[in-house]
Amino acid sequence: MVPHLTTALTGPLLDIETRMLENEAAIERWLRTQWLEHTPPFYASVDLRNAGFKLAPVDTNLFPGGFNNLNPAFMPLCVQAAMSAVEKICPEARNLLLIPENHTRNQFYLQNVAQLASILRHAGLNVRIGSLLPDVTAPTTLELGNGARLTLEPLKRLGNGHRLGLDGFDPCAILLNNDLSAGVPDILQNLNEQYLIPPLHAGWHVRRKSAHFAAYDQVVNDFAAEFGLDPWLLNPYFGTCGKINFHERTGEDCLAANVDMLLTRVRAKYKEYRIDSDPFVIVKADAGTYGMGVMTVHDASEVTGLNRKQRNKMSVVKEGLQVTEVIIQEGVPTFETVDEGTAEPVVYMIDRYVVGGFYRVNTARGVDENLNAPGMHFKPLAFETGCSLPDCTQAPDSAPNRFYAYGVVARLALLAASLELERAAPAETVAA
Repeated sequence: MVPHLTTALTGPLLDIETRMLENEAAIERWLRTQWLEHTPPFYASVDLRNAGFKLAPVDTNLFPGGFNNLNPAFMPLCVQAAMSAVEKICPEARNLLLIPENHTRNQFYLQNVAQLASILRHAGLNVRIGSLLPDVTAPTTLELGNGARLTLEPLKRLGNGHRLGLDGFDPCAILLNNDLSAGVPDILQNLNEQYLIPPLHAGWHVRRKSAHFAAYDQVVNDFAAEFGLDPWLLNPYFGTCGKINFHERTGEDCLAANVDMLLTRVRAKYKEYRIDSDPFVIVKADAGTYGMGVMTVHDASEVTGLNRKQRNKMSVVKEGLQVTEVIIQEGVPTFETVDEGTAEPVVYMIDRYVVGGFYRVNTARGVDENLNAPGMHFKPLAFETGCSLPDCTQAPDSAPNRFYAYGVVARLALLAASLELERAAPAETVAA
């Protein structure tokens, strides 16, 4: 499945795809050498935007939900990649504890947990699911809408208190599918005898999107220099405001100044590439997920004097946390449509391998808006071939070649995530 592009694929993006096809072997070698120096996250998903003139990541999730939306045909890729990831972390691993978000009523999320557990079981692990919910005091089985069942069990400290598990279940490793937006629960603190993946410092209680995109700047600049590309074609400009309070209207001047500065930079690029459209920026919380605390801005005047509804929307994200830091990111319009809805690709990776993805589709949103919002639905990316198998006999924008470009950019974001985690690691972790 390749979605319809409402703009002709000519110009910069077609040049990028052509360059990637011509340099496939060199690109794969470059990425392989990067992984000799850096450790990929256990898993990740990357939201991409294809503007027809640039292809760039706009968000990277280190606790991806949505494995239920992947094409079932690519389950073998997921299992093989999971095997590779587990072998790197704990080759002798037998038991794995999976800790999900506290969404017992979100059927789609629970189906994601069940699918993730299935992948890990096929990779040779005994998988059980431990819940952080205080009202889960005994094994609780949930019936899922797709016919699957999921059993949640209460977590408990084991032995000397330095291990975490369940009754009768002592895991070698603990996989978090909970992004820790509300902080690290006490029961996850001070575990020093088990592998906790991703590490706690990957959680949104400390992670910042601006730190990720600063790392991505470095990665994409190195990549672009190696292959003779303008890094802007793969990279959204960004800025930050670190002290803002939408309710009290403090920090508006900082926000407006950064919006104006970013729009000026983007306009210069649009002029350079003769792009006949108005640039915009996305203002969003520097920490957090689920598409909360996001607004589209076309002019600096739009962020001063926000009305009450706008301030309420921007001031709180997941878990009711107050927004005090924002990232101002160059808006990348999407010109892809699926079933007459605006669409963007989301690429999933386990270890350093692309394992599939889907299109996020929203018929209620425009090309310059956040699609992770009410009204969205998902279409699995039915790859004709995997994201790592381009076909040089076909046009640069054919299905396997477009997906290859998606896979390359997603892996650049994955590499940036590995740098980000290295930089954020506590001193004792680095020393160890």
